[in-house]
This record gives sequence, C-alpha cells and structure tokens, in this order.
Amino acid sequence: MSSAAPPIPVTVVGLGADGWAGLAASARAALASAEVLIGGPRQLDLLPAAECGGLRVAWPSPLRPAVPKLMAEHAGRRIAVLASGDPMFYGIGRALSEELGPGALRVHPHPSSVSYACARLGWPVEDTEVVTVVGRPVARLAAALSEGRRVLVLSAGAATPGEIAALLRERGFGPSRMRVLEQLGSEREDAYEGTAAHWEHPPGDPLNVVAVDCRRDPAHPAPRLGSTPGLPDAAYEHDGQLTKRHVRAATLCALAPAPGELLWDIGGGSGSIGIEWMRTHPSCRAVAVERVPARAARITRNAAALGVPGLRVVVGAAPAALEGLPAPDAVFIGGGLTAQGLLDAAWAALVPGGRLVVNTVTLESEAVLTDRYRRHGGDLVKLAVAHAVPVGGFTGWRQAMPVTQWSVTKPLPESGPGPGSPSEPVHDTASAKDLP
Repeated sequence: MSSAAPPIPVTVVGLGADGWAGLAASARAALASAEVLIGGPRQLDLLPAAECGGLRVAWPSPLRPAVPKLMAEHAGRRIAVLASGDPMFYGIGRALSEELGPGALRVHPHPSSVSYACARLGWPVEDTEVVTVVGRPVARLAAALSEGRRVLVLSAGAATPGEIAALLRERGFGPSRMRVLEQLGSEREDAYEGTAAHWEHPPGDPLNVVAVDCRRDPAHPAPRLGSTPGLPDAAYEHDGQLTKRHVRAATLCALAPAPGELLWDIGGGSGSIGIEWMRTHPSCRAVAVERVPARAARITRNAAALGVPGLRVVVGAAPAALEGLPAPDAVFIGGGLTAQGLLDAAWAALVPGGRLVVNTVTLESEAVLTDRYRRHGGDLVKLAVAHAVPVGGFTGWRQAMPVTQWSVTKPLPESGPGPGSPSEPVHDTASAKDLP
C-alpha cells in the first residue's frame, strides 16, 4: 500500500440511478455527517444540499493517480466517497482498498446494475457473463462470445450499444438478441431491443447496460472459436509465422496459465500464444515481444479480433527488448533461441516456480535444448503432426515439420541449483553459449 490508512475510516457509499431516495438510512446518515464528499459530478448532483452539507470535491481525470493525493489532502476529516451501485464491483472501492487497506473503509453497497439487469431479465446472476467496456475497448466482448451464452455489458456511454452491434455482426453473431436497459432502478428506467444484424436504434441514455443473448450465424465465414487453447489457424491473420493449432494447444498446456499470471511471448510472430494465454482467464496478462514492426502490428490486430485487446506488444529484438518488463510467471520462446544472452535474460527474469517453454524446429537449436534437458531435466518432447491430404485419387498423410519442445519449472530458492545457476558449467560450444 502506498499510503497509510487515515485515523478516521473512509465511508464509501454506492448510489443507484434513484439517488438519495434509494439509499438505506445508514448510508444517508454517513453522507449527512461527512465533512468531505468525493465523487463524480453526476453522483454529487444526486445528493440534496439540505441534508449533505459537506465540501463537495469532484474526481479529476485520470482518477486513479488522484486517490492518494485527495486522501492525504483531507486526512483527519470525515470523508465519504460516492460510487455507482456496488463500490466493490468494477468501482472505486477497489482503488481505495488497494490504496488505504480494506480496514480503512466502511462500505455501504447498493444493488449493482448487474443485479438490477438480471432481475429485469430473469437471468441467474451466477450464469451470466459480465464484461465491462467502461474505459476499455469494446473488443473485449469478443472473448465472451459463444453460442447460447448470456452476456451483460457495462456500457461506456450512449454509443456503446451501436458499437456492440457492429462487433457482433463482424464476429458472426449478428442473430444475437440485444436489450438495452437504461437508468436501472430510477423513475426514468427504460428498455429497448433488437438483433445485432438489424440494429437501427439511435444512441439513447448514456447510463445503460446491454444484455446479449449470443446466437452465432452458421453461414458467417468467421471460424467457430472454442474456449480452450488451440483455436483454428484461420482465426489468425499471419504471414506464416504462426504456432500451428495442435502445437499451440500442447504449448499452452505446458505453460499452464493460471488466473492473474503474466506471460512473456518472445518472438511473438502472430501473437497466438500470448492471445490464447489471455483467453484462458480475464485476469491473465501477456507481453508479446516482436522485432518486426509489421508483425507487431499484426499481433495487435489479432489480439483485438480475438477479444484480448489488453495484450501488450513490445517492438524490438530480445533480449534487449526485455529490459524493464515486469517479471513473468511464464516465458515462451518461439524464435531467436540462439540470440546472444536470450535464455540467460529470460531465465533470470522468471519468478521462482515459473515455467519456461521453448519450441524449435532447427537442429542447431534442438542441440541446445537437448543439452539443457540432459543437465537440468524438465520435459523434452517431439511434437509431430500429419494431415490427411489428397494423393491422386486417394488420401495420404502430409507430415508437418516436427517441433522439439523443452519445458522446465524454475526451482524455488530452497530447491537448490537449477538452470542458470553459477555452479552449473556451460559447455564451450557454439550451440550452447546462449544457454541460461
């Protein structure tokens, strides 16, 4: 935490579109006794001046960097922070908890827009996917699209429903039913609907939630995308630099992504490994490192098309391009294995318990991996895939280039020497000089 908790707890009050009238007595009392009221202009305007006489302070933009400054500025006073709906659901409550510590807060939640929407729609909350595009690209929705899935989108404004409809059409989900729920919980609550394929509604109220009943158009040329690694190769824009589908699935299995973890995808190519890593869970993060600018731009386009526009792309050659990146939980090296110092840098940056996975198709790089496996263990496998193709009037097998894969877990500190340990000599050969 970057600042100490104030002696007086900060009160966080969730407001609905019904404003003051929708608040419980305890929340009203907290706002009435506050010396400082902090919130967005819309939220502050919902408070009656007669009952809430505290100093009103509107959040500046950007909001997050202002949190410690405002808390310090008004330390020692009774502070009440206003939030939309449930403060701990995509709200300011998270920033305050991380900044001050949860013990420094007194939170009065209000039903969230998701709770209201599910109540109106008759959707079980636990079966409903929620995607927010507030301050985030609408492209994030693409990762949640699946036949029969129910998705609630927290809108960024009046234009969001139209943007969602366009995305659904582009991704092959034009038949999806869309319902826009405006001003949920207020006297001005309203709703309208249609299909994404024929969406003609003009922008309405900026305070809205969009409900999507996902229906895929079977005639659309976009390939069907599953929820597990190994998406069809046709899902990617590429110039041949693509980890193919079956090898990609095996690679993600070896990388073993878990929620919240960070991957370095070195030699990103088309970005497929980093993209499918991030698709396993919304909190997974990835950095793709690619030295060719045209390929780096292609990675960005692929990430947006497949619903993970948050993938970070670094243009440059590794290992120099790795400088200053946050420590990864896993590293994948798909190219440039023999670059001077690459394995050293990747292994040094990897957190203890992290995974390193390397794929190669050349004999020179295979010799590097074989030697590393012999000295340090892990798993060394040969991945060979053959596809049935026409052979005259018959059918035969066409063998793809086999891939050698080495995967290893970095030992915890108490586990003793591992790959890259100074106590482990490196063979003085051209093929092994770049090993960690």
